[in-house]
Amino acid sequence: MKKAVILILLVLTTKGHSQFAKSMFSKDPIINLENWQKQRIYFGYYLGFNSFDFKFDYKTPAQGGDIQVKKTTGFNVGVVADLRLQEYFNLRFEPGLYYTKRDLYFPGDWDSENDYLREVNSTYIHFPLLLKYSALRTGNIRPYLLGGMSTTLNLSSNAKSKDDNFQQKFRVKQWTAAYELGFGIDIFTEYFIFSPSVRGMFGITDELIRDNPANGASPWTDNIDSMKSRAILINFTFH
Repeated sequence: MKKAVILILLVLTTKGHSQFAKSMFSKDPIINLENWQKQRIYFGYYLGFNSFDFKFDYKTPAQGGDIQVKKTTGFNVGVVADLRLQEYFNLRFEPGLYYTKRDLYFPGDWDSENDYLREVNSTYIHFPLLLKYSALRTGNIRPYLLGGMSTTLNLSSNAKSKDDNFQQKFRVKQWTAAYELGFGIDIFTEYFIFSPSVRGMFGITDELIRDNPANGASPWTDNIDSMKSRAILINFTFH
């Protein structure tokens, strides 16, 4: 009985693997969703992960070393609107909600963790407008490159707070801008297009709100010339 069950499982596994290979990677695959990307406009949604960092530029060489950033893995969720421009070019709008967390460790002699550590929790509404260039489709695989600009609204910016780092309140601007570059691959299945992608995001605007001058010289923000976000975004899109 046990041998019969094992034999049936082997047959089913071999058959399933054979069908998958035939439909996706064989020399003469079954073409899935052949006319899908010929639509003028189509939509989708994505889920994914992110890793955000800060890039600091200083007015003078930092005393005691640079500010250290401890990154964590955040998550992304959003929708996609794709406009076909011609056979190889598409314009994509991918608004989404991004959550991330970064811990900043300021160098120097401090009395407590409340002084040298700032937790920066960010909830972003992200608005990227991207140009997608797709290579020639091969069977059910079509790689692509994409790049463009994005603006971001930070719902956790503390921008309107009158408190600053002297009251343990780290403040950043609500709106920022960035450019994005990445690559991905469209995989055409029988019922939908699965499209994993990797993208880099590079901030072009200074995000930091300096501490209030009325509180005196600030060891947290006075020497920072600019602070810009950068990130790696990994999205799994379904059309």
